[in-house]
Amino acid sequence: MNSIPCVIMRGGTSRGPFIRMKDLPDEPEQRAEILLSLMGSGHALQIDGIGGGDPLTSKVAIVERSTHPEADVDYLFAQVDVVNKRVDFNPNCGNMLSAVGPYAIESGLVEPCDGMTVVRVHNLNTQRLIECQVPTPSKQVEYEGNVTISGVPGSAAGIQLSFLDIMGSKTGQLLPTGHARETIADIEVSCIDAATPVMLLRASSVGLSGHETPAELDANTALLERLESLRLEAGQRMGLGDVSESVLPKIVLVSDAQEAAHTLDVRYFVPHRCHKSIAVTGAMAVAAAINVPESVAHQMATASDKFTASTLLSNITLKHPSGSIELTAQYREQNAFDLARISVVRTARKIMSGQIFYATPANRQDQPVLETSD
Repeated sequence: MNSIPCVIMRGGTSRGPFIRMKDLPDEPEQRAEILLSLMGSGHALQIDGIGGGDPLTSKVAIVERSTHPEADVDYLFAQVDVVNKRVDFNPNCGNMLSAVGPYAIESGLVEPCDGMTVVRVHNLNTQRLIECQVPTPSKQVEYEGNVTISGVPGSAAGIQLSFLDIMGSKTGQLLPTGHARETIADIEVSCIDAATPVMLLRASSVGLSGHETPAELDANTALLERLESLRLEAGQRMGLGDVSESVLPKIVLVSDAQEAAHTLDVRYFVPHRCHKSIAVTGAMAVAAAINVPESVAHQMATASDKFTASTLLSNITLKHPSGSIELTAQYREQNAFDLARISVVRTARKIMSGQIFYATPANRQDQPVLETSD
């Protein structure tokens, strides 16, 4: 069997292998074959690989030294389907991104500073820049600390991620349909592209409270079919084409927050199962939507008296099934359509380092489905 160097890391609420781009083939189809093999896709438990049988643990981060003038490293994210032999290079993953900075430093791609090292990341999925502030006392990556994030047991050192100019990450526009709010099959939705394309709708519009557990939502087959029908139409309207084989756009159900400390309650789909928390990029899209006048999220947040319709909310806390996530948004000249950066604190942990083995493409029974950006 063939093998390549690999570090398995937890980034935020996700986990997966971190691999150098130079160790993979240049040809996307060949690269996808290797990822499918090493993750063990094609089996619900991914028993023949290192995937964990869940979308959150079937992710790969591919990192290399960057040629971008404002970046230190390039980061290509791959969402590897658990059951189907499909690799999607369209989305970004902010949780896996949490570990890109530490991995880049420990791999010798970035020279650490004494105290704090800023790793500038160029995300190849969205062509956007992210600044990662990694604690490096004595020029060593610090993993232990007292920062806790919902969905991850224990505590660790905090890593601040600042996403720059995230609007229109895939479509080129914050409002790819040209509308802040529109109707699909009698359901009001907002199609937003900020960090990642999402379709937001009120949970109540599909007969839900918005506080259901992921297990309850995943078991509701009729609901999932209805949401997928809405998502397919939203994909067409957003200019993404036929998204039946893509994970974008994601679906977000929003509802009134049950606690005063939260801006909204959310249920995020990935896209055919409910996320046990929420993706970082998905949370950023919701945060951006909250400040877009007339969007579904804006209407709900302003109705709760947490802020007025004329005020841009900079500190946003979203409640999700595993806890909450806090974000800080910075706008240029208080313009809701000019979001300069949005920041969030995550944690990461190195789990193992070594060689990862994969089967040769000739030993696989069929060809992968490869989803890439245009």
